[in-house]
Amino acid sequence: MRMKKTVFALCLSAALLAGQSLPALADVNLVPQDLSAAPTFPAASLQTLSWLPVDTSRTQVTTLSGSHSNLNAAGVTGSVAAYSLPANIGELTITLSSEVKQNQVFAPNVLVLDENMRPAAWFPARFFTYQQPGVMAADRLEGVMKLTPALGQQKIYLLVFTTDKDLTETTTLLDPAKAYARGTGNAVPDIPDPIAQHSRDGTLKLKVKTSSGSSILVGPLFGSSSPAPVTVGNTQPVAPATYRAAPVSDAKPKPIMTDTEGYFNQNIREAVEKGNIDKALKLLDEAERLGSTSARQVFISSVKGKG
Repeated sequence: MRMKKTVFALCLSAALLAGQSLPALADVNLVPQDLSAAPTFPAASLQTLSWLPVDTSRTQVTTLSGSHSNLNAAGVTGSVAAYSLPANIGELTITLSSEVKQNQVFAPNVLVLDENMRPAAWFPARFFTYQQPGVMAADRLEGVMKLTPALGQQKIYLLVFTTDKDLTETTTLLDPAKAYARGTGNAVPDIPDPIAQHSRDGTLKLKVKTSSGSSILVGPLFGSSSPAPVTVGNTQPVAPATYRAAPVSDAKPKPIMTDTEGYFNQNIREAVEKGNIDKALKLLDEAERLGSTSARQVFISSVKGKG
């Protein structure tokens, strides 16, 4: 057993030194907003779950077992994990990993819910692909989800579960001897790879960070009737003054130069058009700090599609 562990460690080191991690890619044809194939959950059942608040400063580790929360829904089986994420800190990049242990792995599906717990996006099990082990990570299924909560929301929710269909499938792992051979440039041995059986239980790791490259907008902006691409949910309009990053000073700012005001207005329009609301809000705050009287109206009209 000791020799087996030593060989495994050497395999990992060699593969890392050679840069041969060879991660699998998620399904590029996946449309997260297509909820037609996602399981449906009664609102009352969702309300009974204990939604775990996620601390974005650290990795959240969840062990799913028979004693964990369950949901009654067609096709869904075993334990579920329920997370509550802050929706007022900008765009989110969420990495969810499910570790392989003793050749068993939990195949996660993720249903994204807006602040009113309405389905917003669905990432089925095929989105979470096999990743080889590293120094700080085991064999795992892993996927990266990019979400942009709409303005006015305070929370969004992630429901993680597996299905009866997932339990009939398996994941092929990489044999440590093959990893070592690839890392050292030797001939890859012709030996079978281990097979991980999909399980009702498992260990999940959830990491959340803010990102400017997010792509899925959860909830419309200011209740606009013409939502931007990939907009889901219905949030109540919030007064624009809510989004100021700093309190308004009592002192009247000096008049801003026309060219400077035009520069800020143009960049606000472009940021909104690209869906980068965080950037637009920062530009708005800076413009008003410098004395702009038109930046706020430009921002609002741009968001409503009238810019």
